[in-house]
Amino acid sequence: MSRRRADLIEVRGGTGLPTHFLWHDKVYAVREVLGHWKESGAWWEEVRSAHGTRIAGQALDRTEREVWRVEASPGRCFAPGVYDLTFDRGTDRWTLTSTAD
Repeated sequence: MSRRRADLIEVRGGTGLPTHFLWHDKVYAVREVLGHWKESGAWWEEVRSAHGTRIAGQALDRTEREVWRVEASPGRCFAPGVYDLTFDRGTDRWTLTSTAD
């Protein structure tokens, strides 16, 4: 079952890859990176007024986020799960955005 989340996490890693993350006071070890991609804000949406006309000068959300889909567990004795770790360059923060078990 997959669940959407928005939990702030702390991520550690080397050579640009996440190797561990702290979530709910547990350290999760990344066993495998399943995917990696970049996302930008909702570029297809325009900022509009109540009358449906575009508001000039209103910036769109173009924040770039880097997503790492990883298989991880809080120890060798625990079954692994799949987690989406998202790094937001605008805020310089990591967020756990999805979990699947």
